[in-house]
Amino acid sequence: MGRQMWKPGNMLYPLPAVLVSVADRKGNSNLFTVAWTGTVCSDPPMVSISVRPERYSYLMIEETGEFVVNLTTESLAYATDYCGVRSGRDIDKWREMKLTPVKGEYVQAPMVAESPVNLECRVTQKIELGTHHMFLARVVAVHVDERYLEENGRFCLSDAKPLVYSHGRYFGIGEELGTFGYSVRSKPAVRKVPAMRQKAKHGKAAEEGQKAKRRKPSKRIPDKRQSSKVE
Repeated sequence: MGRQMWKPGNMLYPLPAVLVSVADRKGNSNLFTVAWTGTVCSDPPMVSISVRPERYSYLMIEETGEFVVNLTTESLAYATDYCGVRSGRDIDKWREMKLTPVKGEYVQAPMVAESPVNLECRVTQKIELGTHHMFLARVVAVHVDERYLEENGRFCLSDAKPLVYSHGRYFGIGEELGTFGYSVRSKPAVRKVPAMRQKAKHGKAAEEGQKAKRRKPSKRIPDKRQSSKVE
């Protein structure tokens, strides 16, 4: 089979489909769905979201310079799609989708209680790219749902069944195929027995074998009570 060359376009899939919550200075809040999002820096922790300027939430982000990224799950798939195709100018998405706003610690925008992970963010830079403007933001707080914490404190996001977006479709993430670095991780070392111990072990086995050969087999005494008849 050959390969086709298409015109330049966005084919970087799959992507996380996140719910972004925002608020203005008057306390009005909204939710909208963003797939053009990602991690841009580890230290300091930073993320980006790309938003069309005509969206209702765009002005709220510009006004406050804050937003919350709420990770989504398979159970939030319907709400995730709904919040991406309906405008907060016309409806209250919180009420329509029965989602619970929770006050954050550092930003005015509320968090989604039903989300397994909430990232409170403050904008550091806006880049006007074209159809979308990218907001670079620093993560100032991370909130996780304790239901997905193991006894050792490890957070198991896979148990929440995260949601991803790929070319107009929503998917679960499927089964785990490996862990970071598994392709170069050393295999468990095979324990080697020292040569002297190996020699002693073989020597002892040989000696036991010689003793067994020198032993005379015991003469079996037939049991007269045993019948020779096969039944």
